[in-house]
Amino acid sequence: MRTRDEMVYVAAQMYYLQDETMEAIARRLEVSRSTVSRLIQRARDTGLVHISLQPRTAGADALSRELREVFGVRAHVVAVREGTADVQRLEQVAQVAGRLVSSWVEPSTVLGLAWGTTTSAVVGHLTPKRAPGSAVVQLNGAANPVTSGIPYAGSIMTAAAEAFDARVHHFPVPAFFDYPETKAAMWRERSIRRVLAVQERADIALFGVGALTGPLASHVYSAGYLDPEEIATLRGSGVVGDVCTVLLREDGSYSDIELNERATGPTPRELQRIARRICVVAGTAKVSPLLGALRAGVVTDLVIDETTARAAIERVREPAGRGTWRAADAAVARLHSRERGQVDRP
Repeated sequence: MRTRDEMVYVAAQMYYLQDETMEAIARRLEVSRSTVSRLIQRARDTGLVHISLQPRTAGADALSRELREVFGVRAHVVAVREGTADVQRLEQVAQVAGRLVSSWVEPSTVLGLAWGTTTSAVVGHLTPKRAPGSAVVQLNGAANPVTSGIPYAGSIMTAAAEAFDARVHHFPVPAFFDYPETKAAMWRERSIRRVLAVQERADIALFGVGALTGPLASHVYSAGYLDPEEIATLRGSGVVGDVCTVLLREDGSYSDIELNERATGPTPRELQRIARRICVVAGTAKVSPLLGALRAGVVTDLVIDETTARAAIERVREPAGRGTWRAADAAVARLHSRERGQVDRP
């Protein structure tokens, strides 16, 4: 008598590889048709079978090519119906991103995660599979004056680790220290240096972009991490959002923003040490911080909905921005063209 796992495998093989009907599979396994349906569903749920269907349109293909030409990134543009609410838009983009990340994780892979609404959505769509020796490491601290951040960030890390049977490395520091000196002191502690060392070994980084405003505003700006005076100061200095809680302007600059001296996430320069850096974006409110991330050179792979991709390209084409940023955008594209030789193509 076959074990249940053997029946799952045989049912999936006959259905997907041999094009057998459920009735034929039921006769072969001597079970009911409904049992075959459940076996095939289990094959999908456990990751034995990977189904990938990415809707494509002529517009999406053109946008992918243009994003690659301008910024040198591999762009996965997801066709989402016009008028779709931002929450549903994020869900559809997260499905594609989750399958991509799952396809890239292999045994001994180190996956770095920057917590946030977008990352949480992507983790919910990871395809479970065993990746022995793999690890999931938190890239930025989560505590603030109101909460430890452990339940929120910890749940994201744990869910990702469970998908791959990986080890979790939490990062027990605040999102922003009160003083740069405190951060410098903590970075000398052995317990923190251990996590930083795992971050440096990351093979893949997964993150979104935080926006100062919008219906899906970043937790950094809506959950007590910064007070109103700090947010007002950021607006006044041209900050449009963040990547891994490191604040950015739309032109990609970040090094002269005072608050970044107290931020605990990796800077764009530090992120660039990671070979594959997947940024997931949904919603036109994210256009400005997305352009900041692209111009800072932190993205190698972009998963984005078609409407937001089009809005980003149109903003780059604006006459006021073209003369100012075109040379910088070309430099980013050249940087990524060199990096592509170091990363396996999907």
